[in-house]
Amino acid sequence: MGKIIAIANQKGGVGKTTTSMNLASGLSYIGKKVLLVDFDPQGNATHGIGAHKVGFDKTVYDILMKDENVDDVKVTLQMPPLDVLPSTIDLSGADVDMAQYETGREQLLKRKLEAVRNQYDYIIIDCPPALGLLNTNALTAADSVMIPVQCALEGLTQLLSTIRLVQKLWNPRLSIEGVLLTMFDVRTKLSVEVQQEVRKYFKEKVYHCFIPRNVRLSEAPSREQSIFEYDTRSEGARAYAQLVKEVVTQNERIKR
Repeated sequence: MGKIIAIANQKGGVGKTTTSMNLASGLSYIGKKVLLVDFDPQGNATHGIGAHKVGFDKTVYDILMKDENVDDVKVTLQMPPLDVLPSTIDLSGADVDMAQYETGREQLLKRKLEAVRNQYDYIIIDCPPALGLLNTNALTAADSVMIPVQCALEGLTQLLSTIRLVQKLWNPRLSIEGVLLTMFDVRTKLSVEVQQEVRKYFKEKVYHCFIPRNVRLSEAPSREQSIFEYDTRSEGARAYAQLVKEVVTQNERIKR
């Protein structure tokens, strides 16, 4: 049974989509069967990983609101070798559309992903930078949530409250997969202080690796590539390869 990981932080600009793309890509390159779900109306993961070049008629919005199946919507890529559920600006109306449902609106995505999770080793959900029904759907569908953190713990209180609410009402098995330090600069006092603060608060949930500030990581999405196609020798690629290793090792240990 595949592991479903939501990448979430309501604060924008923390490397959430970069992490979603490169974690999914890195997992696929070590032979894992991966589905990347772009659940952000901005569609940055869809474009950044090159899914729009393949072309698609349906999106994740159709899965939620028009009862389409994952297999009929997914886009299959060769590089990286994974499947993508693409997103467009249409998804921005889903919160309003779902609000009209009296029951079951928090579990629309879960029902669709449960039908295909046995086809994958990992399903990675790139969540939008806001707390609403889209994020609630993602967290209800997920086994765990990975939290990218850039500058401070500020703003995480609301996300953690949402996670606790989802655990209580819809998904008691939801756990924190891990906390990832992003855009980290070992030369600055701020980065060192933030690392200490995050590790003090989340303890063993913080990954040993961190994602550095790296120009190549910033450039890759504009070339419609993950870092592993764009520059596999870059510091950013090495960092995400280490994250992939930690994620796989952790989950294989749990299975044993």
